[in-house]
Amino acid sequence: MRLFGPLYDRVMGWSRHRHAPRYLAALSFAESSFFPVPPDVMLAPMAAARPHQGLYLAFITTLFSVLGGVLGYMLGYLAFGMLEPVIVNAGYGEELSLAQEWFTVWGVWVVLVAGFSPIPYKLFTITAGALSMALLPFIIASFLGRGARFFAVALLISWLGPRVEPKLRPYIEWLGWLTVVCLLLAVALYQWLG
Repeated sequence: MRLFGPLYDRVMGWSRHRHAPRYLAALSFAESSFFPVPPDVMLAPMAAARPHQGLYLAFITTLFSVLGGVLGYMLGYLAFGMLEPVIVNAGYGEELSLAQEWFTVWGVWVVLVAGFSPIPYKLFTITAGALSMALLPFIIASFLGRGARFFAVALLISWLGPRVEPKLRPYIEWLGWLTVVCLLLAVALYQWLG
């Protein structure tokens, strides 16, 4: 069954679309406050399709991720009591508790580290607002943490993408199914150990 090849081709086509930077900005904004899909999934193919614009795309991703983070902060500040049950019911209760614990231990530094954490960034933005963290240090740490992540992705993909993409395309089905199998094994292992 050919699933990943056509999907890969479609994503690469979308990444070349003239409005793709707008879509990237919207995804980056939404992911930092409420949307579950990280912007890396759009940034990487865009940087591969437009290697000369890698830094620009990383800047857009960073800027709108931080703006979305400010929205997440405001949601946490103004409505954490209403959001906490929604977050827990969505399956992020343990991650939320961990984010709160990290804030208690490390304060503003956790926002910087959150840019690279596997825990969804939105949990850190909402928690920062719920804990009434100072807004300016939150914004600065968000720019540094998220920027480091997105610029690293964009630069690496811009540099490798044009060279690797033609060699990667013939194996995309195998890589896609291998990723699915690895993900299923990781979930099964997590369930078994948990």
